[in-house]
Amino acid sequence: MAVAKAKPTGWVVLAGILMIMVGFFQSVAGLTAIFDPGIYVATTDKLWLLNYTAWGWVHLVIGLVLILSAGSLFAGKLWGKFLAITLAVISAVANFSYIWSYPLWSIVIIAMDIYIIYGVAMYTGESEDGTLESIK
Repeated sequence: MAVAKAKPTGWVVLAGILMIMVGFFQSVAGLTAIFDPGIYVATTDKLWLLNYTAWGWVHLVIGLVLILSAGSLFAGKLWGKFLAITLAVISAVANFSYIWSYPLWSIVIIAMDIYIIYGVAMYTGESEDGTLESIK
């Protein structure tokens, strides 16, 4: 298995784009939960640990951090790879916890988080110049 220097392409670019999309969707879900929680399916007694306003802030913060950190993948930084995987896992867990409120939305976001993790995990490390290396 040879390792070649590469700028982020293919799956990593897709993962970066998905991070921006998931971040946007998380932010919309967060703002909706904060300002109009009546739109959701479940009543507040079905929520896990937090009320709609608190979950709204959680989703909003996760969304904004996802959007901002997508740039690290596009820049080809190794630390961006670990940040992307960590944020995708946090996003998936938050959406799994929120699944009673909006099941289809949560499942779609969890699936996108899985694609982010897969896309980022396709790269093996960092080369001497600080860019990501890919498996060829």
